[in-house]
Amino acid sequence: MMQKALETSYQQILAQLPLTNEGVEKTPTRAAKAMIDLCSGYTMNIAKEVNGGIFPHPGETWISVKDIEMCSLCEHHLLPFFGSVFIAYVSNGRILGLSKLKRVVNIYSRRLQVQERLTDQIAKCIDELVQPKGVIVVVRAIHTCMKMRGVRERQAETMTVSTLGVFQTDSYLRQAALNESGLSPRL
Repeated sequence: MMQKALETSYQQILAQLPLTNEGVEKTPTRAAKAMIDLCSGYTMNIAKEVNGGIFPHPGETWISVKDIEMCSLCEHHLLPFFGSVFIAYVSNGRILGLSKLKRVVNIYSRRLQVQERLTDQIAKCIDELVQPKGVIVVVRAIHTCMKMRGVRERQAETMTVSTLGVFQTDSYLRQAALNESGLSPRL
């Protein structure tokens, strides 16, 4: 039902453009399927995606994963932005299976987004799942809305950082995470 409604909407949009290429007759169907996939994060369930991937772990261990691929749609222009995510947290009795970090990224990036909110949502989700001593999330992305329209900036990358717990209060720990991420500001 949703796919059919989207197909109709895309047909109406394409009908407004001065198209001369006959190769677009299946575009409404393809675009509808793509939009459903790109917005699948709205229907994903955190508990189902994590699916028992939280484990007891004594002690305080620094866990980090970098270069998690991310692709999302800008909520302002419906154009993609894509890049890398770095996640680190200090355990506090529980850890999250490493593949679950990618699943968390997918849940929130498969929604219409702004990068700032995406970064915060990932950090808050990990904080809620395993209650670590602290969590830091760094996202660096290229926004096609800046590349393809408006200012047409070819080189700009956007970096956002969200910190919770010890990563907010301990500047040494925060800087160590930024250095490890490889996504630290280039000064």
